[in-house]
Amino acid sequence: MEFDEEKLREYCANPPEDVSLSDIDLGRIPRHISIIMDGNGRWAQARGLDRSKGHVAGVESLRETVTSCVRLGVDNLSVYAFSTENWKRPQQEVNLLMHLFGTTLLKELPLFHQENVRLRFLGDIEALPEATYQVFEEGLRETQGNTGMTFALAVNYGSRAEITRAARLLAQDVADGGLRPEDVDADAIQSRLYTAGMPDPELLIRTSGELRLSNYLLWQLAYTEFYVTKTLWPDFDRWELLRAIRSFQGRNRRFGGVASK
Repeated sequence: MEFDEEKLREYCANPPEDVSLSDIDLGRIPRHISIIMDGNGRWAQARGLDRSKGHVAGVESLRETVTSCVRLGVDNLSVYAFSTENWKRPQQEVNLLMHLFGTTLLKELPLFHQENVRLRFLGDIEALPEATYQVFEEGLRETQGNTGMTFALAVNYGSRAEITRAARLLAQDVADGGLRPEDVDADAIQSRLYTAGMPDPELLIRTSGELRLSNYLLWQLAYTEFYVTKTLWPDFDRWELLRAIRSFQGRNRRFGGVASK
């Protein structure tokens, strides 16, 4: 995606000592960056606050990350916002998150238009509370004409459920006679995933130091580079993003082949 280098350099002025825009090859920015946003509750508890305050603070980090990715020319940004397992959390916290999703999205629509961002959802959003679902549908309608970065929110998402859904769709197509069993290949599966039409992530960032995928994009992350930071999500900013991209650019991606010399 094209980007305004002057805006980028202004946005990344006054960097910390350990990282700056000069560390980044702007010609090799990942096309798709995905983030498992983790640590909101721990961030709040460390400050003697209710967990809800961590989720609110995490919205600010997400806003900065969206802007940072637009400035860097990232084509696709996806984030893990709410998993199929997160329904097991205390009902009060779930209710807060659903409310926060809706109010935040409405508040951020002007930013999406300003930055030409197109919104997309990964997951079964029809199963969300009606008010949240309607706001999400409004966001899709409002941004469908934008032609810049795609911002995909994974909400009520679980990778095993996604793959099961794809298998069910394929089985139905075969049963209906529209597809032969021998035509079921990787492309057929991928076209029935929530991410259909998006490139697989090149870089996955996980905050808070946790070393697991948490049922996220299991199919799509087959050859993705991982970057784990101990930084809790509400403290994640443009400089943490640059550190992750710098790490990514320092790696030799072989995709199962022989390392180049």
